[in-house]
Amino acid sequence: MKTNDITGAIIGAGIEVHRALGPGLLESAYAQCLCHELRLRGFGFVREHAVPMVYKGMRLDCGFRVDLLVSDLVVVEVKAIEKILPVHEAQLVTYLRLGGWNAGLLLNFNVSVLTEGGIRRKVLGLEEEE
Repeated sequence: MKTNDITGAIIGAGIEVHRALGPGLLESAYAQCLCHELRLRGFGFVREHAVPMVYKGMRLDCGFRVDLLVSDLVVVEVKAIEKILPVHEAQLVTYLRLGGWNAGLLLNFNVSVLTEGGIRRKVLGLEEEE
């Protein structure tokens, strides 16, 4: 499955969760339900995946973790916040860079409609797929 197809499926799963639950819950509830929805759709994923960090040859154990790593390709950060700020997008881009991944999604479930301001997609160096 191509990266664009995977991100599209993750967004679809997020929309399904948001339609069922609506805004106002804790991030952990949305993350757990998103995992269930991804499992139902046949996707493999890892929760709380450690992000490697190396500085000038020294490996640091800083405890950075992505909420979900789907199909070993797409990083997903789940939020339940008032609004997505530039710092949240920067965090996602940093995780992508540190982990060597190319695609990431930031899903904020604390919105009226997920597709209206609750989704950010970030891509680093991903070649267009045929």
